Amino acid sequence: MHAAQALPDSFRDEAELEDFMTLPNDLLRVDLAKVPGDILVLGVGGKMGPTLARLAKRADPSRRVIGVARFSEQGLREKLQAWDIECIEADLLDSASIAKLPQAPNVVFMAGRKFGSTGAEHLTWAMNAHVPAMVAENFKKSRIVAFSTGCVYPFVDVTKGGATEATPAVPPSGIYANSCVAREAMFEHFSRKFDTPGALIRLNYAIDMRYGVLHDVAAKVFSGMTIEIAAGHVNVIWQGDANAMILRMLAHATTPASPINISGAETISIRWLASEFGKRFGKEPKFTGKEASDGWLVNTSKARKLLGEPPVSLERMIGWTADWVSRNQRSLGKETHYDTRDGSF
Repeated sequence: MHAAQALPDSFRDEAELEDFMTLPNDLLRVDLAKVPGDILVLGVGGKMGPTLARLAKRADPSRRVIGVARFSEQGLREKLQAWDIECIEADLLDSASIAKLPQAPNVVFMAGRKFGSTGAEHLTWAMNAHVPAMVAENFKKSRIVAFSTGCVYPFVDVTKGGATEATPAVPPSGIYANSCVAREAMFEHFSRKFDTPGALIRLNYAIDMRYGVLHDVAAKVFSGMTIEIAAGHVNVIWQGDANAMILRMLAHATTPASPINISGAETISIRWLASEFGKRFGKEPKFTGKEASDGWLVNTSKARKLLGEPPVSLERMIGWTADWVSRNQRSLGKETHYDTRDGSF
């Protein structure tokens, strides 16, 4: 998978997009073979969950992959079951529900709350700190790969290559970012207490054609909307590459759990990105604001040394996104709010 000549020029529809995104490669198969047993995906109903679960199943069809969610999205359960993913409906805010879940040796924790935090801070703290504590204690005999975010870092100089894992997790502001620091602390605490192997995935902006920073910028350029560039730089990674790297971290979990930055290598200028879409659409982007000299950016040297380079290039992602947006293909309608700097989501 992802050999240069094998990458498509575009995706006809969502089915073709998801089929390509969930093609496993040999590196994933090798690493998953090191961690036998069921894979339990907690919070499978999010933007990345369904394709991560399907990728795991396709990488090893003999293995049980179990997705846990509230399944409030119509048709999601049926979609996952068609991919041979077992589904369990559960509310992770309920400790009794967590206790009833199967004790899988491999757990991917994807549950969390970001958007809607302002005005409902109590729920964000509960989802991002209380739930991880309950999960970490309940699955103390498993290996746990837990989603986190680059927002746990302070803003860093856009010319310095991004925050490394050694950068202290002291976010500048916002309930979401601070609750994510608490989430990591809960997983680390119980990892230390019970010797649970773990990895904390500090992910910066996975994208596919239906959502993400590239989609947000492309859609604004295509429709002639003005682009705010105060948050002027980002990191992104193709969702298929992110999913594969995150699953591979099951084989590279540490005791105690430790962080790893997952994203692309580039620090991307939003102004430059909009101009690239403008060239493809034959439109002149419109901007407002002034780029800040710092931002939420990560350095992925550790991940690239451990797992290799993400196979899908930024240029390829831009081309795919431009094609998708220009054909008015479906959007998930979920903006990333990458341009938010005050931490209010």
